[in-house]
Amino acid sequence: MEEAAKDRLVRWLERRAFAPVLRADPKSYSEDKRDKLKRVQDKTRTERARFRRYDSAHDVVVNFRRDLDSAPARKVHRDLEDLGLPTLNALKDEFDRLADSVGA
Repeated sequence: MEEAAKDRLVRWLERRAFAPVLRADPKSYSEDKRDKLKRVQDKTRTERARFRRYDSAHDVVVNFRRDLDSAPARKVHRDLEDLGLPTLNALKDEFDRLADSVGA
């Protein structure tokens, strides 16, 4: 059950938070924002891999919440907002409801 809950949370994050960033087309952005997009895409790949490695739904929830307020995450969130892409902060309430529903 715990593994299923973890997988559900990670799949949700991949679909709602990571995929939109990774699918963003640099050609859709002005030249001055393309470097920023590349940086946030690189960081998003790293984050996606990190969340996949967690052992439990509890670990996913704890680290999601940590990422809302950490200094490095705040910079990424500002960049994502500037690019018009979803941030973890914008998805927090929805994520919390899902975490509650899977018992995490």
